[in-house]
Amino acid sequence: MSDDPTAYNMSAAYVPGTGVPHWLNKGDNAWQMVAATLVGMQSVPGLVILYGSIVKKKWAVNSAFMALYAFAAVWLCWVTWGYQMSFGEKLLPFWGKAGHALGQGVLLGQAALPATEHRYHHHGPVETPGIAPFYPMASMVYFQCVFAAITLILLAGSLLGRMNFKAWMLFVPLWLTFSYTIGAFSIWGGGFLFHWGVMDYSGGYVIHLSSGVAGFTAAYWVGPRSTKDRERFPPNNVLLMLTGAGILWMGWAGFNGGDPYSANIDSSLAVLNTNICAATSLLVWTCLDVVFFKKPSVIGAVQGMITGLVCITPGAGLVQGWAAIVMGICSGSIPWFTMMVVHKRSRLLQQVDDTLGVFHTHAVAGVLGGVTTGLFAHPSLCPLFLPVSNSRGAFYGSGIQLGKQLGGALFIISWNVVVTSLVCIVVRFVVPLRMPDDELAIGDDAVHGEEAYALWGDGEKFDSTKHGWYSDNDTQHNKAPSGVTQDV
Repeated sequence: MSDDPTAYNMSAAYVPGTGVPHWLNKGDNAWQMVAATLVGMQSVPGLVILYGSIVKKKWAVNSAFMALYAFAAVWLCWVTWGYQMSFGEKLLPFWGKAGHALGQGVLLGQAALPATEHRYHHHGPVETPGIAPFYPMASMVYFQCVFAAITLILLAGSLLGRMNFKAWMLFVPLWLTFSYTIGAFSIWGGGFLFHWGVMDYSGGYVIHLSSGVAGFTAAYWVGPRSTKDRERFPPNNVLLMLTGAGILWMGWAGFNGGDPYSANIDSSLAVLNTNICAATSLLVWTCLDVVFFKKPSVIGAVQGMITGLVCITPGAGLVQGWAAIVMGICSGSIPWFTMMVVHKRSRLLQQVDDTLGVFHTHAVAGVLGGVTTGLFAHPSLCPLFLPVSNSRGAFYGSGIQLGKQLGGALFIISWNVVVTSLVCIVVRFVVPLRMPDDELAIGDDAVHGEEAYALWGDGEKFDSTKHGWYSDNDTQHNKAPSGVTQDV
């Protein structure tokens, strides 16, 4: 071995100024990629497992596959045009210019948000300064991609058990392009709500409110599940459902902890507040179930967990710990009330078949989080994240912030109702939105030729006309599986 230190690490990847530019902070870059991976794992395998187990057995494969397909489809759309439309140069006050994020010229330079400056009266000083995190744009593109992907997967929760899979294949890229990119650019990417000062720390509006409203709207256009499924839709595996829910909860450390775009003190606060609010919300929801229904529900506990995670998302790094507890109490009770009481009394909510209640767990909880952030955002925490100076919640003397939060929610709701409806109408001209009745009656085997659980014959099927067992790859219909007689 040589004693000369210059004899080692001479690859370009280790040379200062090339593979290690002066602006690179390896700790920030490592955390951002870990945070992005945690968010990705919320979708795959988290929501794939959760969706595949919380639905009726005959829809397990279809539900899990809808999540998996959306995750893959968003990736290609995102790097081809979606990222630039969400975070690139301004085309309109609410939309960025389309463009790819594939070349090294884009991906290896220092990340920067937003791409377009906003100056006072167009020619004055910079009014809302941007940020330049200490890592490459590739890390930012990765992080924002998994956020876009989970939005579509959350939306899918409203449509499980009856949407034509071919229609879903068309819906995903269209909705991403014409709905998600609008919300992301408007609030995060340098659009008019960003400069106005709407607070959305990590996606309470961009992700959860939009997925809840869009899911409910799409459910209206797709139509309901079969009558039999609407009357009885038990989860096929409660323990796997809890596994998916656990991955979702733990992955939220990356969801909220990654949004300061740095491994800084605000990131730590965001992760802590996330867990405080989620735990409080779960406990409140469970207590309400016990008081009013006399039994603690596991599914109810998962719903309470999700509403807590959603509620804290707009203000995770902007509020104090006591406020996170208050937000958890609200998120464990108000969405519970809308789901258990209002839903049963509302003709519209009864008419629209929102399979997993995404409207309540994400839309209601998302608005609730945005409003409570407008109340509790602390003036000493806001500068750690927000570009607009003197931002603070109504409890600290800025009632205008509450108005901004309501205005931002109204824009996201309105846009998603209109655009989701248009997307569904366009897709309907190409392929039916809802499965035919014969597929609805059978489920996964009719739609995909696959089933989640092989409970008889190790995946083989019994042909009554041939009086024998066979597999899809077996032309012999006269051999029973080991241990099973042909006259079963």
